[in-house]
Amino acid sequence: MTVRIYHNHRCSKSRATLALLEAQGQVCEVINYLDTPPSSAELTQLLDMLGMTPRDLMRKGEPEYSELGLDDPSLDDTSLIAILASHPRLIERPIVVANGKAVIGRPPEAVLAIL
Repeated sequence: MTVRIYHNHRCSKSRATLALLEAQGQVCEVINYLDTPPSSAELTQLLDMLGMTPRDLMRKGEPEYSELGLDDPSLDDTSLIAILASHPRLIERPIVVANGKAVIGRPPEAVLAIL
């Protein structure tokens, strides 16, 4: 089984999650989502797997969040997903996909539930 991780090598939680997966003997497909952002369709699928809304997946502390006025409640999910696809720094990380399920690796041990 291959585990997919949407990874940011600068993020300590992302690095710790990848290390945990590798320590568990998992073969990982590492997607540096800042270089290769998921499409809107991929994000929609990930959100379904995570059971989250686009707002749940957003990093509200990133400068882009306030610069783009993303606290505006009139923005619908389709708009927010498009924004996440075009501004991947706003995506919470890391996202791990395995066995048809997805989870955010915060804390890293959360990924063990889907292996």
